[in-house]
Order: sequence, then structure tokens, then C-alpha cells
Amino acid sequence: MDTAALLPAFVTLFVIIDPIGLAPVFLALTRDMTAGHRFAVALRAVLVAGVILTIFGLAGQRVLDLFGISMAAFRIAGGALLFLTALDMLFERRKQRRQSQSAASALDPADDPSVFPLAMPLISGPGAMATMILLMGEADEVVVKLSILGVMVSVLICVFAFFLAAGTLGRYLKESGINVVTRLLGMLLAALAIQFMIDGLADTGLFG
Repeated sequence: MDTAALLPAFVTLFVIIDPIGLAPVFLALTRDMTAGHRFAVALRAVLVAGVILTIFGLAGQRVLDLFGISMAAFRIAGGALLFLTALDMLFERRKQRRQSQSAASALDPADDPSVFPLAMPLISGPGAMATMILLMGEADEVVVKLSILGVMVSVLICVFAFFLAAGTLGRYLKESGINVVTRLLGMLLAALAIQFMIDGLADTGLFG
């Protein structure tokens, strides 16, 4: 599988996980921690999220088969979910929800936010899980599946890097800059979500 074919998978996962948008949330959750503690929290969150997404990517199709759900139907449903996530990004609803999800952990600096809410639901949320099932479902060879997992690891490395650079990122982008980037990513995600739904409808054969 060539690099050009993997690019849409990388973009889809990058946009749905949104490392840039997660950086200020991570900064808020770890604001009273030392640099070493912050590093440990970031690493643990990314590793746990990676395990969750890998499980969903590898076993997701079996779960669909168990409930008698076709991949075409899941593509349409997954595309709809991604589109709703894109709307949240465009109208800042996801930011408000993330802040409310992180509030409980942020109130007590002694809490460890690495598993909840960072690893789940902020990194490996429903949208990311659905995306992994969709991407792995489209891969019919072991090499392609491994390539998709490699793309997932690359995105999680980006998440880790943005977590470590959260302080610097906040100083340079500021609130307005983060809002602009989030909206641009939301537009891109909306287009990718529509493509998922078009592919799902095409697979049903209803319009063939």
C-alpha cells in the first residue's frame, strides 16, 4: 500500500482525534503538575488510547457480524457520526463538552487524568473507534491492516508531541488561533464524513 493511499486514513484519524484541540485541554488537566509528571500522564494516556483503538480496529468487524450489521450500514452510520463531530467542531460544541468532561479531574490536581478523561473519551472517543473500524474494514490484506495500525500510531505520536508542546502551543496560538485551526479541521472532517456515507450507499447497491 503506497503512501498516497495511507494519507486519507492519516487525515481522517488526525482530524477526528484532533491533537491540536486536545493540547489546551491537556494543559488545563496538568497545570499543577511537574514536567516529569506531565510527561508520564501524556505517555500513559496515549498508550491506553492506542490499546483501545487497536482492539476496536481488530475486533470491530466481529462485533458487527455478531449483531448482523453490514459494513455498508456501518460506513453510513460512522459517516453520520463523524459529520456530527464536524458540526461540533465548527460550532465549538465539542470544546464545551470536553471542558465539562475534564472539569471533575481538573478540580483535583492529585487525580490522574491519563485514563479518564484523556485516553477515553477524549483521544479514543466514539468517533475514533468508529473510524478505526471503518478503516480496518476497508483493508482486505494483512499488510494493509498493519499499515492502518501504523497510521494510528503516527497520529498518536502527534497527540503525544502536542501534549508535550501544550504550554508553548498555548502561548503562540492563543484562544483565537486554536479556534481557527479547529474550524478548518471541522470543515475537512465534514467532507470526509460525507465521503464515508457516499461509499456506504454505493456498497448497498441501491443506486447501482
